[in-house]
Amino acid sequence: MRSPDRTPLPAATRQGLAVALATSAYGISFGALSVASGLDVWQTCVLSLLMFTGGSQFAFVGVVAAGGLAAAPAAIASAGLLGVRNAAYAMRMSPVIGPGRWRRALATPFTIDESVAVSLAQPTPTARRTGFWVTGVAIWIGWNATTLAGALLGDVLGDPRAWGLDAAAAAAFLALLWPRLRGRQPLAVAVGAAVVAALLTPWVMPGIPVIAAAGVAVALGWFDPRPASSATDEEKGMP
Repeated sequence: MRSPDRTPLPAATRQGLAVALATSAYGISFGALSVASGLDVWQTCVLSLLMFTGGSQFAFVGVVAAGGLAAAPAAIASAGLLGVRNAAYAMRMSPVIGPGRWRRALATPFTIDESVAVSLAQPTPTARRTGFWVTGVAIWIGWNATTLAGALLGDVLGDPRAWGLDAAAAAAFLALLWPRLRGRQPLAVAVGAAVVAALLTPWVMPGIPVIAAAGVAVALGWFDPRPASSATDEEKGMP
C-alpha cells in the first residue's frame, strides 16, 4: 500500500516545473531590459547568477535606467528592500528544509517567492520539501538561461511587455494563491495587502510596498477578533 505522505509528490513536481517554466519566460524580459538600461551582457548574467531574485533585479535595473550608473547606491538600496521579504521566507521554510547547516546554506539562494508558494501549497511535509527544491532549482536554471537569451536577443525581441512576458510570473503565482483564499481572513489579508501595495507603489521607492503589504498580514493575524474555535473551523473549511 502506498504511503499517504508520498502520494502528492508527482503533483508537487508538476506544479514546481510549471511555475518554473512561467517564471523563466520572464527572464527574457529581464535580460532585454537590463541591457537596454546600460548594463552589458556579462553584468546582466552576473545579476541573475548571484542576486537571483526577480523583483530586486528589476528594481536595480529600473533605477539604473533612470539615473545611470551614478544611481547605483539607490539601485542597491531598492533591490535590498525588496530582498528583505526573503528573510521572512527563510524563517517560514526552516522546518520544511529541516536541520543541518549545509542543507540550509544550500537552500538560501532558492528561497524565493515561487519556491515558497509551491512548497506551502502542498499537503504533506515530504511534498512541501519536494516542491521547494524542484521549483527553486528549476527556476534558477531557467532564469539564468533566459536572462542570457534576453540579453543577447533584446534588440530582436523589442519591448518584452508586448509579448506578455511581464505577466507570466504574476499569473503563475496567482494560480497557486487562488485555491488558498478560502474563508474570510485569507480574503481580507489578500485584499488588504493588494490595496496597500497599489496605493503606495506610485509614491515610495521599490520594496516599501512589499514590506507594507506583508505588514497587513501580520496585523490581521495579530489582531484577529474571531474566537479560536471559529478560526480553526474556518481554516479547515468547516461551516
